[in-house]
Amino acid sequence: MPANKDHHPLRALRAWALYDWANSGFAALVQTFVFAAYFTKAVAENETLGIAQWGNMMGVAGLIIGIGGPILGAVADRSGRRKPWLGLFTGVCITATFLLWFVQPNASYVWLGLFLAGIGTIGSEYAMVFYNAMLPDLAEPKIIGRWSGWGWGLGYAGGLILLIIALYGFVQPPGWFSVPREGAMHIRAVMPLTALWYLIFCLPIFLYSPDKPSTGVPLKKAITGAFSQLHDSIKHVRDYRGIAIFLLARMFYNDGLTTMFAFGGIYAAATFGMSASEVILFGIGLNVTAGLGAASFAWLDDWLGPRKTILFSLIGLVIPGAAILLVTDKTLFWIFGLAIGIFVGPVQASSRSYLAHAAPAKLRTEMFGLLALSGKLTSFIGPFLVGWLTLASGNQRVGMGAVIGLFVLGLIGMLFVPPVKNTK
Repeated sequence: MPANKDHHPLRALRAWALYDWANSGFAALVQTFVFAAYFTKAVAENETLGIAQWGNMMGVAGLIIGIGGPILGAVADRSGRRKPWLGLFTGVCITATFLLWFVQPNASYVWLGLFLAGIGTIGSEYAMVFYNAMLPDLAEPKIIGRWSGWGWGLGYAGGLILLIIALYGFVQPPGWFSVPREGAMHIRAVMPLTALWYLIFCLPIFLYSPDKPSTGVPLKKAITGAFSQLHDSIKHVRDYRGIAIFLLARMFYNDGLTTMFAFGGIYAAATFGMSASEVILFGIGLNVTAGLGAASFAWLDDWLGPRKTILFSLIGLVIPGAAILLVTDKTLFWIFGLAIGIFVGPVQASSRSYLAHAAPAKLRTEMFGLLALSGKLTSFIGPFLVGWLTLASGNQRVGMGAVIGLFVLGLIGMLFVPPVKNTK
């Protein structure tokens, strides 16, 4: 049994998985389907400029996450505990999300909206470094895949319920809560709702999931040692060749996912003329298919292994993704868009599962920091490409083509990644 088990390992795992449920609201309602679309259509001077500004913000945030993630992970590995870091960055994300309420539909609020969304993104991603690293300490190696998948599935279920509350409680008139529509209050009110959701459902992991014990290393010494440890890990990365190739492949396909999430709602609104309600409905449907995909493929991960699951999922992203760029009919967009959702959850869950199996225990949090690095070091490229190509061509379909290219590069890279055993 892994270390740090309490007397209720199943309760600890359930509490751990519920954090995905809590965190997913930020990705669904802020980054993709509500605030992102609201920003480009109502806050920015025009949609084209708004898309470019949003892409630049996501790119800058991604660069900060990529640089800081491995360092923070190495600090946690040396100091032992992960919950304090998880709590800190969870609090940062919740606070920034709540403050998005103050971003009114006026171009004078552009920089406030970009700043808060960027800070929230950084907080959310840093929190996930420490959250992901907790899984191998809570679950037996042979069931890591299914718990990783169930966590992602719970995340999409949480995003689904929150999107339904947002749509019928606030956005769709008259709304369950009859929020006034002046100054886009019915849209802005979704942000405090998302923050409250995150706050409530993140509590179980802090109450019921055990943490690694403190090593007693002072913070200053841990930070100094972290740089040395990180330098040695990168210097000797050839000792972990399989992990290095995996992180490189993930760098590409996760950049594609990040870009797709950042522009999914914007693309639906701008290219297919979807209203705010329609975008949220699409988000609800996407969360249904993504949640079902993540939960069902969790068994496939433990059966075939995470590498094969990732390869299969990437093929499932490329084919309908390419179709979405070619179709002009809104019904076909719905069909292919919902099909993409089936494979989004598995590729993310199995990436977490692969590293949980492959990473050496003494470097686990640092390796998950490198996972954040692989997902964020080049994550500015996708959003920047979409923004720049959209501005240059005046056609968002051209810009979104970069997403499919990134998926294909990731697929090619994964062909060279060695499989891992699901038992130790």
